[in-house]
Amino acid sequence: MEPTRDCPLFGGAFSAILPPGAIDVSDLRPVPDNQEVFCHPVTDQSLIVELLELQAHVRGEAAARYHFEDVGGVQGARAVQVESVQPLSLENLAMRGCCQDAWFLSGKQQVAKENQQVAKNVMLHQALLRLPQYQTDLLLTFNQPPSDNRSLGPENLSCPPWSLGNFEQLVTSLTLHDPNIFGPQ
Repeated sequence: MEPTRDCPLFGGAFSAILPPGAIDVSDLRPVPDNQEVFCHPVTDQSLIVELLELQAHVRGEAAARYHFEDVGGVQGARAVQVESVQPLSLENLAMRGCCQDAWFLSGKQQVAKENQQVAKNVMLHQALLRLPQYQTDLLLTFNQPPSDNRSLGPENLSCPPWSLGNFEQLVTSLTLHDPNIFGPQ
């Protein structure tokens, strides 16, 4: 199994520790410039790091809920359900020096994959890091669709499904190296 690795993001402006086996989706299809997207080599799990415009009109827990519902709208979710929202301790974040506040949200969204009619309940975990000095909300999302048991046969045990611990390591290790990514300040 491949060890976790510190990976450059957004052309080296950021870096973070990615879980084993993470595949850069931009090698497979176009990805918006404000996103870094990674998929698991066997499961349908994915990780997204997004630079978004600061939503100054929402604060605290409401900001985390706002982004969760916004993602649901973009994905055409038929139902969204927040299960929990908690503040993240800034002292555990590599970005503690520039992050004003941070939130962790878990919830479910009922979404259909591209070109499919059947919607499935997808578990989403999101970390929202608020960077008002850069007019940016940094949103990290871990998508955990229900597993289809066929993909987890013995031949695929070399890369087990990602865990919440893998996502937490991504969130806590995310480091800003070049603030110029946010444009002139």
